Amino acid sequence: MTQTLTISLTGTTDLPPGKIAAIVTSLEMFAKPAERPDPPGTGAFSLEPIDGRDTERYLALYRLLGERWMWFSRLTEPRAELEATLTDPSVAIYAARYEGRDVGLLELDFREAGEAELAFFGLDEPVLGKGAGRWLMNRALALAWAKPISRFWVHTCTIDHQGALAFYQRSGFKVFKRGIEVNDDPRLAGQMRRDCVPHHPVVA
Repeated sequence: MTQTLTISLTGTTDLPPGKIAAIVTSLEMFAKPAERPDPPGTGAFSLEPIDGRDTERYLALYRLLGERWMWFSRLTEPRAELEATLTDPSVAIYAARYEGRDVGLLELDFREAGEAELAFFGLDEPVLGKGAGRWLMNRALALAWAKPISRFWVHTCTIDHQGALAFYQRSGFKVFKRGIEVNDDPRLAGQMRRDCVPHHPVVA
């Protein structure tokens, strides 16, 4: 299969079978925004660090939260590279906990000097609408800006939750770049279930 693709900027570009594509929007902030109170009723949520050596717990949570939104980068990454990332002291990983189980993932990447990337941010479907998103973002902002950084950034895409972009903007992030990302469909390689992400069907 060809690894090059000429994209038309004035019309539709056909993807080869087996490929997926998304518009990626990158956002950033250069100062910590004004603090917002936690929503009422979020006192039952807690944040727990995930030991980077507990790869299986991390991947189970990653799949739980991301499979319906085509999170696949950690699933296709060679195991040795994944374990090196998770155990890097400049990568901070947390599980949001609710009623005794993992319901959210917060991953902050400080490997670029003076910056933090909100690498992964997600919540399980049953806790959405309970204020968990704002609660978790409050913790992300506090943890990121507690470090000596001057820039905090994140990216989302058109396969992700339809409310993600607006949520990040409400949280203080500003759009600075858009791009087109093309990848092999991980469902065809067995790295994700064939029936997941039904809003982005498989074209084999």
